[in-house]
Amino acid sequence: MNKRSKSIASIFATRPEEPELSADNPSRTARVSAGSVRSMKESFSHVERENEALRQSLADGVRIVEVDPSLIDPSPFADRFPDDEDASSFEALKNSIAERGQEVPVLLRVHPKDHTRYQTAFGHRRVRALGSLKRPVRALVRELDDEALAVAQGLENSARQDLTFIERAVFAKRLEDRGQSRVVIQHALTVDKAEASKLITIARAMPDEVLRYVGRAPKVGRGRWQSLAEALKGEGAATRVSRFVAEPPASGTDSDARFAAVLEATRDTRPAAPVERTVLSTSGRRIAALISIGRDAKLTIDRELGPSFADFLAERLPALYEDFVAREGEPDRSGTKPARKKQRN
Repeated sequence: MNKRSKSIASIFATRPEEPELSADNPSRTARVSAGSVRSMKESFSHVERENEALRQSLADGVRIVEVDPSLIDPSPFADRFPDDEDASSFEALKNSIAERGQEVPVLLRVHPKDHTRYQTAFGHRRVRALGSLKRPVRALVRELDDEALAVAQGLENSARQDLTFIERAVFAKRLEDRGQSRVVIQHALTVDKAEASKLITIARAMPDEVLRYVGRAPKVGRGRWQSLAEALKGEGAATRVSRFVAEPPASGTDSDARFAAVLEATRDTRPAAPVERTVLSTSGRRIAALISIGRDAKLTIDRELGPSFADFLAERLPALYEDFVAREGEPDRSGTKPARKKQRN
């Protein structure tokens, strides 16, 4: 921060009546993060960066204006998934604004293709809430190119820390698809080069139909999404998943449960096809058929030999088993034989 910014920041810091600049209206009850101390410090750092961006806008002479919410379009870089499970938190935000007004302005830019309209840099949920309440949106309007917009948008999400892993991954992919460099993506998501690469790789491995079906999956982290990406590479896995999401089971499951169902759908649960092997005598006569299905096996004596040969074989089986154990070792209950024991001299 340069000397001028520090001076401006100190001016704002000494004004107790100035509302705290955060991603949404602050609640009356203090909230304590359940994350580690390090995560809390990083969160505070991101919030301060957003505060500084808004303070700088004020310091640069950018006025707070009121804008009709019908004239505000979402950012071209979609970051949030539609969330049917977030209705309660959105209603809480809307009620807060209805009771106390919009305490924190949003950040907009003039739409690059229609100068009579605007696009949201951050404050998307506040714009939605105010539109629902049919109230004007208090906003700062700044000149932002696509790169600055992406960074500002990522800044808000980093400060709030409510984007799920897959939302962050898809946001990174969409930024790259629209021509933003990996450096911009790193700044927007406050991640290093390796993490940005992992986010984009996993997002590209996910079919759009899977993302639409699963949704935000708030409790699913990178490890499980990576497992799904690997599972989709299996033979026939992508086809099985495509069939599953095309005709999913009855609704009522949450996003995390839908993820688990998709991961399960990658597995081939069809029963193994039986393998039949004909057993011949030394003279070439067919005497039995050995049918194997997975770990199970069935020996069927040729009908022409009658039950007498079956009785004869049953009498010999104990001795045959002992010969097998002497040569291969005692198998465990799973049917897997242990390594042969070395004979002592």
